Amino acid sequence: MAEQKSGGKAKSGMNVDVSLVRELAELLNETGLTEIEVEDNDRKIKVSRGGGVVTHAAAPVMAAAPASAAPTAAAPTSDEPAPASNADALKSPMVGTVYLSSEPSAPPFVSVGDSVAKGDTLLIVEAMKVMNPINADKAGTIKAILVDNAQPVEFDQPLVVIG
Repeated sequence: MAEQKSGGKAKSGMNVDVSLVRELAELLNETGLTEIEVEDNDRKIKVSRGGGVVTHAAAPVMAAAPASAAPTAAAPTSDEPAPASNADALKSPMVGTVYLSSEPSAPPFVSVGDSVAKGDTLLIVEAMKVMNPINADKAGTIKAILVDNAQPVEFDQPLVVIG
């Protein structure tokens, strides 16, 4: 895409194509992917949701390091008291930060006991400075809200139970 010379005068000894990183990040948003990686000669750029941007020289030992970080990111979701009871919960379509209202001083979109229609906004997940409304996938009553305001969430983490 963009031309770069590997022997540039960058402070770190490596030139990073910021526009390429931005394009890859936009591609993640558009496709719903959680990770994308591009390799070019001696350079590798990996962009993932919630994991930031990792840029390093291609080497088998270094390439294995980011994969080992994934289990630690998923660990907090295992503290959920009864995952089996949340099997039918509406799940997060992305990694991000959940917000229960449109702004800090506003009331929450929904509370336990509220009736909702299919398509109603239940909460917002912020990912990469983009506010993504999470809508009810069915009509019903809010049985449980499984996240707190401003809490980080993982992909496929249960958010809300609608009964």
